[in-house]
Amino acid sequence: MDLGIFEKKVLKKLLEIPSGKVSTYKLLAIAVKNPKAVRAVGNALHKNLDAPRVPCHRIVKSDGGLGGYGGGQTKKIKLLESEGVKVKNGRVLDFEKIIFRFK
Repeated sequence: MDLGIFEKKVLKKLLEIPSGKVSTYKLLAIAVKNPKAVRAVGNALHKNLDAPRVPCHRIVKSDGGLGGYGGGQTKKIKLLESEGVKVKNGRVLDFEKIIFRFK
């Protein structure tokens, strides 16, 4: 699957999110200088063939909900929890404390 310039930017930006932190689809769209492209960010993450090394599991909804993951929700939860992120009832606990904001 060939990735376009936008998808490559999105996947490269993911590498900035440290283990134990999460960010959002919206913040990632803003970080790649396309704030209205929230859905396109989700589509780019879906094309990530190098997960979990390229950590798309660290992207969640703006309300702390998990959002999607190509490997399924159970796998996303396991990956997040293995990094110290607590999840309960499909939501990231202490969301505001562990959110990563791109520079």
